[in-house]
Amino acid sequence: MKLLKSSLLASAAGFAAVAGAQAADLPVKKAAPIEYVRVCSAYGAGFFYIPGTDTCIRLSGRARLDVGYQPTDARSNNGSAGDTTGYIGLARINVDARTQTGYGTLRAFVRLQFASRTGATGGLRSGTQERIGNAFAATGQDQGGRVQQFVNTDKAFIQFAGLTAGRASSFFDFYAHDFEFAGATANSDLQSTNLLAYTSKLGDGGLSATVSLEDPSFRRNTINSQESTAAGALSRVLLSTNALGVPTFQQIEVSQRNRMPDFVGVLRYDAAWGSAQLSAAVKELNTSNVIGTGSANVAGIVGLQNNFFAPGIVGPGARVSSEYGWAVQGGVKINMPFIAPGDTLYLQGAYGEGATLYTGYSSYNGSYARSVSIINGAAFDPYMSDATLNPITGKIDLSTSWTVVGSFLHYWAPEWRSAVFGSYGEMSFARGAREANAAAYAGSAFAPGVNSAAFIGAPGSRAFALSPALRDNYQFVAGGSIIWSPVKDLDIGLEGFYTKVGVQNGRVIDQFNNGTLTAAQVNALTAAQATSLRTVTASDTFQLRARVQRDF
Repeated sequence: MKLLKSSLLASAAGFAAVAGAQAADLPVKKAAPIEYVRVCSAYGAGFFYIPGTDTCIRLSGRARLDVGYQPTDARSNNGSAGDTTGYIGLARINVDARTQTGYGTLRAFVRLQFASRTGATGGLRSGTQERIGNAFAATGQDQGGRVQQFVNTDKAFIQFAGLTAGRASSFFDFYAHDFEFAGATANSDLQSTNLLAYTSKLGDGGLSATVSLEDPSFRRNTINSQESTAAGALSRVLLSTNALGVPTFQQIEVSQRNRMPDFVGVLRYDAAWGSAQLSAAVKELNTSNVIGTGSANVAGIVGLQNNFFAPGIVGPGARVSSEYGWAVQGGVKINMPFIAPGDTLYLQGAYGEGATLYTGYSSYNGSYARSVSIINGAAFDPYMSDATLNPITGKIDLSTSWTVVGSFLHYWAPEWRSAVFGSYGEMSFARGAREANAAAYAGSAFAPGVNSAAFIGAPGSRAFALSPALRDNYQFVAGGSIIWSPVKDLDIGLEGFYTKVGVQNGRVIDQFNNGTLTAAQVNALTAAQATSLRTVTASDTFQLRARVQRDF
């Protein structure tokens, strides 16, 4: 037994020796070293290195609920008016990637936004976003399109050695509703456009200059057409007159084409006390070639021609000549830590011709349209077109607009802050533009009843005097907010503001409280009957908006 035990031990030792020798001859596979995520402190909090690279990245986002209330006396069959409440649930995802190079920091930034919005009130369901392709109205059971899904490539740009290329905020903008929920004040605020820009520092101070070529599609507020507000809108202009002074007409499509970018130039100064900026922009307004001949109100055109223009005038040739709109804007931002840390005052003013979206004279819930109100169920819709195509001269007549805005943010305590803001602006159309369009379209199929914004009568008639079409107008906004931030990056707030839009002179007919009337019916009323017409000089409302927002 002892001998057997010794033999087994000897055999085991032999096997172990052979196995050890064979193992020594085999290659050993080592586990790959684990590369842990490293914090990148070069660009601030939240950045970390992408494993295996020298690029730092930061992921962030936002979740938000807005609930808006705006009273209205109007209820519409098609759902475009009548809602008093609206809702929006919004999601935002940010990706910021930066790499240090011999030319400075190479940066790429992407922001995607998604939202579900309902109700026609308060800009929560936005005609503006539908018109520029960011939002899509619902069909089916809702039928009125008051439910809207919003998908937006809000930012996607590259910055390198002073160059900015991609989708970003317009360099023209300055205040841009920084302290507002709804963005109700009249001031330039193009959050997303496609651009190519170069910025250079001037000297060792805080002065810089920027030249930017920007996508014109997002700064057009239409060339007015009395025939249509849709894409491919037509307008009729005088082609020529014969020896007897009888005119013939041609049809022109006033929907604009992308022929040249908008040119934006900016001078900016940043210092410890705040910032100041001077912006300027130039943009092209154009029409299509002649697409056909048509008829218009010949008698009215001839009569107006004799009143406003030289007899026998010869209109445009094969194409209406392009015009160039422009705008200038100046703003200052003043830090006021002597009142409370974080307190800030903005003051800004803008003036432009053919450039309402640069001056910010537009509707926050429905720009890119001939006539649209910033009030749900307004008694009339003010006209906001960049220009009109004059049917007598065949020229694009530029509109003028100007705005001023102020906003002040105050911290009552680190977790409590509030803002007050206000703006005023005016819109004016070229001399003779309203009369020329009225003469061309009075009595035609393109002059609907008074419950339409396109309603217009012959010059000198009662219908003409009461029409809102191409009337000089103004808008006024004043409001404030209170926000509670119980913990970092959480805002719970309430905003309220008052809005008023009106015509600069005269009165206009109330589009909701007179039934359906034609221009001929209005003109046929006796003086006694006319006193029963509901007319207004202005329309106003207020809005409340509550917000809960978490940034991370």
